[in-house]
Amino acid sequence: MDKADIKIEGAMVCDGTGAPLFKADVAIVDDRIQAVGDLSAQPAGSVIAGEGLVLAPGFIDVHTHDDRAVLSDPGHACKVSQGVTTVVTGNCGISLAPLSVPDDKRPAPPLDLIAPTGAQLFDGFGDYLAALDDAPPAVNVLPQIGHSTLRLAAMSDLQRTASETELSTMLSLLEDSLAAGAAGFSTGLFYRPAEHASTEEVIALVKAVGAAGAFHSTHMRDEGDFVIDSIDETARIGHDGGAPVVISHHKCTGEGNHGRSSETLARIDHYRVRQPMALDAYPYEAGSTVLDSARLEGARKILVSWSEARPDCAGRDLDDLAAEFGMSRSETAKMLSPAGGIFFMMDEDDVRRILAHPSTMIGSDGLPHDARPHPRLWGTFPRVLGHYSRDVGLFSLEKAVRKMTGLPAARFGLIDRGAIRPGAFADLVLFDAASIIDSATYENPMEPAAGIELVMVNGRVVWRDGVSTGARSGRAIRLKDIKPQNVPDAA
Repeated sequence: MDKADIKIEGAMVCDGTGAPLFKADVAIVDDRIQAVGDLSAQPAGSVIAGEGLVLAPGFIDVHTHDDRAVLSDPGHACKVSQGVTTVVTGNCGISLAPLSVPDDKRPAPPLDLIAPTGAQLFDGFGDYLAALDDAPPAVNVLPQIGHSTLRLAAMSDLQRTASETELSTMLSLLEDSLAAGAAGFSTGLFYRPAEHASTEEVIALVKAVGAAGAFHSTHMRDEGDFVIDSIDETARIGHDGGAPVVISHHKCTGEGNHGRSSETLARIDHYRVRQPMALDAYPYEAGSTVLDSARLEGARKILVSWSEARPDCAGRDLDDLAAEFGMSRSETAKMLSPAGGIFFMMDEDDVRRILAHPSTMIGSDGLPHDARPHPRLWGTFPRVLGHYSRDVGLFSLEKAVRKMTGLPAARFGLIDRGAIRPGAFADLVLFDAASIIDSATYENPMEPAAGIELVMVNGRVVWRDGVSTGARSGRAIRLKDIKPQNVPDAA
């Protein structure tokens, strides 16, 4: 038997398929898993003790805004400390490319969540991918092009749908980006840069996405009173565009919509047996985005996550600030802007129902550049495993791991990832099932989780014993490297 580079001995293997755990050794050669089973006779360059621990495929964070963070903070501790080995970027319609803005100018919100000035943007998508190749991060990156980014590049007036000429410009930029390797296309129809885009505008773009064999994800137009209408629009876009669709961070916002997840999930099920449609969610009752003074309704509480005008207000309750300043919520938000907020506007029963749905994947939706970020940035995956799986019993450990590994790998077509089997990439996480838990809170949001013993990306250890190893073995995963699931679940 050939010598392995690394051998993990005696772990309880959770292989990503949802199958029961089994005890085994795992041998790794270069960036791949060589063998799984009783490998006691196989020599190895180094041996890692897995006794009493669970070995799972590395977690795939299907919804991130890590586009710039993987370049500015390549160790990416906020994710590898959770066991995340692959991040999907370019979500909610915003990406760093293809767009040119003067270096000292602030891009329109919400693009400023990932690029506070034009200096962080890239003229072409190939330039962004080249930057990842030249300075690889600790995690793999699956990048999308953002619809709002394309609109900002092609249009001077965003308060209407695109003209034929502007749409032609967007299509040219989109096709160039897909040819360069962008794996998907996202929309953020909720946000101001894209809220006036017609359904037909989006379909025209998604047709190019479908033709290229890429995928489409969406922050839908509405997640509150008109959430069903938005699901219907999303389904139409995916159907007419011929592309698989992912509904991002599915939720029902506002007190009047609490409990409606039974209705929304039934609607999604109606479509997903007819066309390729998936969804993701994060395990919290609060969301986080730009602090828009016109969109504060429906939140029972709002925390300021950052403010350019008043950095000292980060972490404060917006209502407390309003009382101090003698202003309304809206006036206070205007005074703080540009700024971000954490919005408490979901119901726990809906969160649990959506997480438990068999087709729900897990995405953190964390904002790594916020001064006081939502704790989901550091805590999402251990919270699902520790709180919702082990403590609440919402689903088994095996099902929880599948939501983070095998399921997203299939949906996004991540070939040879999301699984523990011979030939798969050695993206792995070793954790203690009894102690794994999120440590990040709203008060202390940047605390690493407990229970993560070791994280490996492409056969290299990037996190061990609570600290980064300094290894940066992640890769940019291009469109040519994936094959998204493009059949309905009934097929």
